[in-house]
Amino acid sequence: MRKAMLALLALSAAGAALITVGAGPAAAYDYPYCLSSRGYGYPGECSYRTYEQCQASASGRDGYCNINPAAAYRQEQQPRRKRRYRNDY
Repeated sequence: MRKAMLALLALSAAGAALITVGAGPAAAYDYPYCLSSRGYGYPGECSYRTYEQCQASASGRDGYCNINPAAAYRQEQQPRRKRRYRNDY
């Protein structure tokens, strides 16, 4: 009985360790399109990946779609180029 309890304890500890290792923070994503209407303010509800998705949601809601300013003006980091030196001597 004691061996079974120890095996169960070890199994539950291993399972808990796997769960905590696999759970990482979610990556932030700025969706490119926003739905603007009276209820949302500016820039609106920015949760659409395509303009068509936004248009479908705006249909019948007295709203319009525009570009998310956070996504439009975000500066992506350019990969650094390695400098190559020329020996001219």
